[in-house]
Parts: sequence; structure tokens; C-alpha cells
Amino acid sequence: MASCCSMASAAAGFGVTPSSTVRTSGVVFPSKHASRVVVRAAGEVAATAPEGEASAAAIPAPIGPKRGAKVRIMRRESYWYKGIGSVVAVDQDPKSRYPVVVRFNKVNYANVSTNNYALDEIQEVAT
Repeated sequence: MASCCSMASAAAGFGVTPSSTVRTSGVVFPSKHASRVVVRAAGEVAATAPEGEASAAAIPAPIGPKRGAKVRIMRRESYWYKGIGSVVAVDQDPKSRYPVVVRFNKVNYANVSTNNYALDEIQEVAT
């Protein structure tokens, strides 16, 4: 079955016009009628820091317990309340509400053995 438009004509509607401070790109979708739909995206170009300062400032201190650490659960409504599990992963995004993923040996009623917890809902246990 033959196509009415080739990839070359579809790509011809996409244009990028870089600027010194702002990058803008637009996409034009062809239609059967005279009206056109234009979508534009704009974003600022990130400034680069000197190499010596970038390595020290770019790496923040890790949050939460390390991977594999044993933690006690302090969330009262949790199936594993006062139980001990091991940390699988910690999300380093400070906006994350429940960054710590904990795995348990015992499964709950839904046959699940992992759960996410906030930093204040867990307590690291010395092994």
C-alpha cells in the first residue's frame, strides 16, 4: 500500500533555530485543510562551570541507609511494623516521598515482599 507522504517530507516540517541563550524548536503537522498546528518548545542553555569546581559541587552526600543495610520498620500501619528487612535501593531525589525500598523474608497478605518507606519510618539496625 503506497503512502501519501514520505519520511523526507515529514522531516521537512521540523526546524531548529538555536540562539545564544535560548533554544527553540518547532514542529508543523501537515493537514488536509488550510489551517496548521504549530508546537513549540523552548529551554535555556545550561551554563558550564569550571572543571575544578564542578566535581566538588556536583556530587551531593548520599541520603538514607546504604544498600543491603538492615532496617527496622517504624510505620504503625505497615504489615512489617517492628520487623527487620534489608534495603534494596534508595532514591536520591530529595523530592521523593518514600525513597527507601525495603525487602523482607516474609510476604504480606497480597504475597508482596517489598515496600517503600520514608526516611523517618525506618531505623537502621546494627548487625
